[in-house]
Amino acid sequence: MALIAPSFDDYATKYENIRLERDSAGVLQVTLHTEGKSLVWTARAHDELAYCFTDIACDAENKVVVLTGAGDSFCSEIDFTSFSLGTAADWSQIVFEGQRLLQNLMGIEVPVIAAINGPATIHPEIPVLSDVTIAASTTVFCDAPHFANGIVPGDGAHICWTHVLGPQRGRYFLLTEQTLDADQALAYGVVNEVLPPEQVLPRAREIAARLAAKPPLARRYARVLLTREIKRLIHDQQALGLTHEALAALSL
Repeated sequence: MALIAPSFDDYATKYENIRLERDSAGVLQVTLHTEGKSLVWTARAHDELAYCFTDIACDAENKVVVLTGAGDSFCSEIDFTSFSLGTAADWSQIVFEGQRLLQNLMGIEVPVIAAINGPATIHPEIPVLSDVTIAASTTVFCDAPHFANGIVPGDGAHICWTHVLGPQRGRYFLLTEQTLDADQALAYGVVNEVLPPEQVLPRAREIAARLAAKPPLARRYARVLLTREIKRLIHDQQALGLTHEALAALSL
């Protein structure tokens, strides 16, 4: 018996930290939030995103994805108490879910546009790995949870930032706990456009509408082709990175 792919109604209200809205053109807006405000990164949010990305990828009615956040930041706060990190068994689950998070994001086979509405200092690699990145002038990027707290940035940060910034700038960014403002991010090629906050989402949706009008297979296979190298890097390096992160964390 053939498996049945999910319909939008199957997952539209499934996730506590993800608001999903799809228009008649097939543009799916994915808004990350905590109780309607800017997202606080938790273990639940971490796991929800991995499963939500799978649902999005398997629904052929999604023509373009716009990824954004609620409030005035994309994600700039983390609740460490929500994570269990004390044992090898705990980290085994983190390694499993951590790989799913980025692999399932990259498994979405339609264009993904990030409308970065403000500071992205917790898992900033998620919006940065989009095909098009529109950032608010208030946006800053840094990898706040990892090296600053004695944790190896091995959950994908090591892949994303050395890929997007280049190896020298990427290592510097992670090891010195560098913060990039929106203009620096634009100059370094991290984002494509910087706009006033109120213009970011409308601009992202403008681009999304134009992409959604393209022929279906052109849209899909352009995304597949243009993300092939970063998917290879994630496949080759993420499991090892998470394992090293676990080893270092367990030694604290």
